[in-house]
Amino acid sequence: MTDPDVTDVTDAAVTEHIETEAGTARLTWHRAARARLVLALGHGAGGGIEARDLRALAQVLPAHGVSVALVEQPWRVAGKKVAPAPKTLDTGWRGLWPALEKPGLPVIAGGRSAGARVACRTATGLGAAAVLALSFPLHPPGRPEKSRADELLGTGVPTLVVQGGKDPFGKPEEFPDGPFELVEVPYGDHGFAVPKRADITQEQALAILTDAVVAFAAARK
Repeated sequence: MTDPDVTDVTDAAVTEHIETEAGTARLTWHRAARARLVLALGHGAGGGIEARDLRALAQVLPAHGVSVALVEQPWRVAGKKVAPAPKTLDTGWRGLWPALEKPGLPVIAGGRSAGARVACRTATGLGAAAVLALSFPLHPPGRPEKSRADELLGTGVPTLVVQGGKDPFGKPEEFPDGPFELVEVPYGDHGFAVPKRADITQEQALAILTDAVVAFAAARK
């Protein structure tokens, strides 16, 4: 019997365009040679799949039997600068879900910031195996009364939150108790950047993030 935690990976990323009711979405696949899971990662409202956390996971997870699909929402593919309303983001995500399920493997719904919110809101309805919420925007900066905790608490599936220790959208200690695991990246901001004066390097900060996700994915066996 083969060990699912193999180190084999495919040679190159593969891009796929998917038509949804919200427009054309794009998937960039980083496939494991012998995958047992798919991890879908959506981007935030202010950036794309070039975010450091998404790229780090795409580089690391295939060696652990997890194929990573970096998801670009239709508004981003169309070159627009401003993200649409949450309902439209959810429509785009639902429309591309069949392509994520096509390999016939359990799918972890994930994303950073706005992408994390989409994953949380749609997980149960789509039958996601779990949710990965990176830099979950618990509230707008300086507005803790505008909590979005209900989205996180309502995923209905195993959920991992990875949060920067200095994230202005919600520091780890601000999160409520709930049915989710939370891993802190010390000193990290909303993009998991750490200052040069921090006790850890940028590389170490990203290793905390990727190690947490590797362990979370391993528990989905």
